[in-house]
Amino acid sequence: MSPSAQEDALSRRPAGPEQYGDGSLAVVPPVSRPGFWAYLAPKEPIPGRIAAALALVGLGAFIAIWALLTYGGRVSDYFLPSPTAVLAEWGRLIQGGAFFEDVWASTRRIFLGFAISAAIAVPLGILMGSFRFFQALLEPLIGAVRYMPASAFIPLLIIWLGIGDAQKVGVVFIGVFFPLTLLIADVSAGVPKELINIAYTLGASRWQVFWRVLLPASLPGVVDNLRITMGWAWTYLIVAELVGADSGIGHLILQSQRFLATDRIIASILTIGLLGVLTDTLFRVLYARLFPYVEKLQT
Repeated sequence: MSPSAQEDALSRRPAGPEQYGDGSLAVVPPVSRPGFWAYLAPKEPIPGRIAAALALVGLGAFIAIWALLTYGGRVSDYFLPSPTAVLAEWGRLIQGGAFFEDVWASTRRIFLGFAISAAIAVPLGILMGSFRFFQALLEPLIGAVRYMPASAFIPLLIIWLGIGDAQKVGVVFIGVFFPLTLLIADVSAGVPKELINIAYTLGASRWQVFWRVLLPASLPGVVDNLRITMGWAWTYLIVAELVGADSGIGHLILQSQRFLATDRIIASILTIGLLGVLTDTLFRVLYARLFPYVEKLQT
């Protein structure tokens, strides 16, 4: 029987008991070819082309609703400009050199504040998740400060650091450091106990277990949490730039609001989204390059 004939026969086979050689019975599920609805099953992977098509459909639906509201005259341009008006204003911003200065100012502050936060939060979180001593010492304080909004520290940071870049970097640090530390600690604490016991059984010392078991097992989760908190950093930065700033995308948004330039406000917001997607993609590529085995284990 040819392979195609065997596949057709299997696809027509009904579900029911099947008898093994020892006389035991087992229920054999019917074999069916995957269809569109099969991709809606929980945890079911989908091909890349279908994922790209779904992303385009979602984006197209959003733009279609936006166009319907604006071109149809249902919403005034004063409140919501049309997509073409926003694109035209975006083009005018790109042609001007001041826009790129604002983008660079925000990007510089983001990466500086995020780098300082990650440089302290990652090792501290791993220590808290790996050693109960550091967890008992630091988790109550960090957990309490995490609930304090970073924007509430802006008046204090202006008094302490002024209205320059240091204040904006400080807001990003406060907004990212405390939740990132707890996330990293949770990742480190989630390393399976079996791995540690196996290492001890093989004669590893405490520090060898930390450096060769706990740390490598935690790194995939660390990079993934860095990607997530990078999005939070953009939120805190824009809030900081809305107060006492003379450059940056947040300053551009506030200045546009004073002149009722809603098309420029939306263009600035879309710029933040584009930069966020770019950084998220970079983290995803880094994750895939550093830990290709994680996706294989999950599938």
